[in-house]
Amino acid sequence: MAKKETYAVITGSGSYIPKKVVKNSDFLNHELYEGFGKRIEKDNEEIIEKFVQITDIHERRYLTEDLTMSDMAYLAAKDALESSGTDPETLDYIIIGHNFGDVKYGGTQIDTVPSIASKVKHKLGIENPFCVGYDMLFGCPGWLESFIQANLFIKAGAAKKVLVIGSDTLSRISDPYDRDSLIYSDGAGATIIEAVESEEPVGVLSHLSRTDAKDNAYMLWMDKTYNPNVEDNGLYLKMMGRKLYNYALTIVPQTIKSSIEKAGLDVNDIKTILIHQANAKMDEAMVQRLFKLYGHKGYDPKMVPMSIQKLGNNSVATIPILYNMINKGEMEGQQFKTGEYLVFASVGAGVNVNSLVYRVP
Repeated sequence: MAKKETYAVITGSGSYIPKKVVKNSDFLNHELYEGFGKRIEKDNEEIIEKFVQITDIHERRYLTEDLTMSDMAYLAAKDALESSGTDPETLDYIIIGHNFGDVKYGGTQIDTVPSIASKVKHKLGIENPFCVGYDMLFGCPGWLESFIQANLFIKAGAAKKVLVIGSDTLSRISDPYDRDSLIYSDGAGATIIEAVESEEPVGVLSHLSRTDAKDNAYMLWMDKTYNPNVEDNGLYLKMMGRKLYNYALTIVPQTIKSSIEKAGLDVNDIKTILIHQANAKMDEAMVQRLFKLYGHKGYDPKMVPMSIQKLGNNSVATIPILYNMINKGEMEGQQFKTGEYLVFASVGAGVNVNSLVYRVP
């Protein structure tokens, strides 16, 4: 009889998608720049048309003025706990991937005191003092890195149940005059990661993370507005889009391949790839490169579900929101079946990359 081992399995999921819909047409009258003082002279309609060709983003969601990022995180957590029937008092850890804390509407001041995890624990009304909460600052891969840490806690016997959340309000720290502001959006996703005893491998099978900071730490950074004609002391998110694109195409496919091999699998064994929704063209190119590493000319687009068209790039929240949509039957043509192999992968500020292979229990 095979010996049972402990595995980390997703037993619940939830999300909060902001109510405010912002369409591409809402940017038609914006004054857009591509660098400090470098105004884009092209017509905004032409800029938006090119933007859609590259990103496939047609609309995005912004958090309403009355809410903060920790509110979103709480609402996503509440959804995950209630829909899975999980008692919050049984949680051993609450780990929250985010990047900017609670930024109030109309400002750029980052607020991380108390920690977002402590705020969420407070909002959930959890009394258990041994439910430990902390924040994960790891760029867009923050939710996935939190998932990886939850798995390590479970494998080490230090936890049996972990609430992992990804939440960000990129709309509040993006420069309204920066062309890249069209990419960013808000949202929150949450998952319950639980220890399960099984004779055969289930849940997390392998993972791999890397940080290439020596030459690439500042591909994303905080800086003043690109518009020199406004008085604004705030700091906004900036990005070397082309350089990040080239980096991602080189590093992410190989990282995914290495994690698949670490699990003793082949890319043909993978049913679904849940990849950070940063830019549709970039995501498609990364997956194409992955299959090329295995000698394949192409892949079935259905294996890479996309939410970016209507939700934009909401940073750490993209993968858990995507997972929740599929898990709850809210994405047409997508479902998780027992025994299937999934890959989670992300790239973001730092520059950080991670990949995790998962078997649906």
